[in-house]
Amino acid sequence: MSGTDHQSQAPWGGAQPTVVLIAPQMGENIGSAARAMWNFELQRMRLVTPRDGWPNPAAVATASGASRVLDHVRVFDSTADALADMDYVFATTARSRDLTKPVMTPERAMEHARAMTAAGKQVGIMFGPERAGLENVDIAQANALISVPVNPGFASLNLAQCVLLVAYEWRRQTGEDAPEVVEMAGTEFATQVEVEKLYEHFVQRLDTAKFFYPDHKADSMRLNLRNMLSRLPMTQADIQTFHGMLRQFVRWKERGD
Repeated sequence: MSGTDHQSQAPWGGAQPTVVLIAPQMGENIGSAARAMWNFELQRMRLVTPRDGWPNPAAVATASGASRVLDHVRVFDSTADALADMDYVFATTARSRDLTKPVMTPERAMEHARAMTAAGKQVGIMFGPERAGLENVDIAQANALISVPVNPGFASLNLAQCVLLVAYEWRRQTGEDAPEVVEMAGTEFATQVEVEKLYEHFVQRLDTAKFFYPDHKADSMRLNLRNMLSRLPMTQADIQTFHGMLRQFVRWKERGD
């Protein structure tokens, strides 16, 4: 191993997997991978025999705001050394291999990673060189494979893209972000009473316009109107807009325009 062991001095808390880049070729790709990691709060990176050496100014320049990841990089002379303290290792690959191993999607792999890191286990995720990916001699040292379900006719992912996909799934497994939110833009959702008042206003105006015709269909038409209004996730601003529109129809008729 070369370089300094910074992991025990790292300023972050919480268990998380370590990204291990095997023989990365360009500093720019290392920096881009660091940015992808930091986007989703992964901060532990190891390098195995980077082609252009380390430290690498191009990596630092490309990492931009993710330089804290590079500040604590550990550099190793072999894959075995980089993985020596790991309890479980994933290897990313875009193609089938002649090796018997579990093959997981990024989502499933990060479910396992979350459970293992929560139990105090050290988890590593290997990524291969940009040109050809991991070799079998490296993959043989992993416990399981991560395979991204990409277009089989164009399965090539660059290093940062692959890191980003796995890091995103890690964040999704460990974060508490709601799957959907609504930006309210200064308003609130309408209450049931407000929706009901709007329905009554609609019925009043539509009765005047003799919309509910013929008579034997009037009840079902009103029911459909009520159902439509209750199904819409309306805000108080929406309610006020509809009331204003309905009042304007009356004013327009009274003016005789």
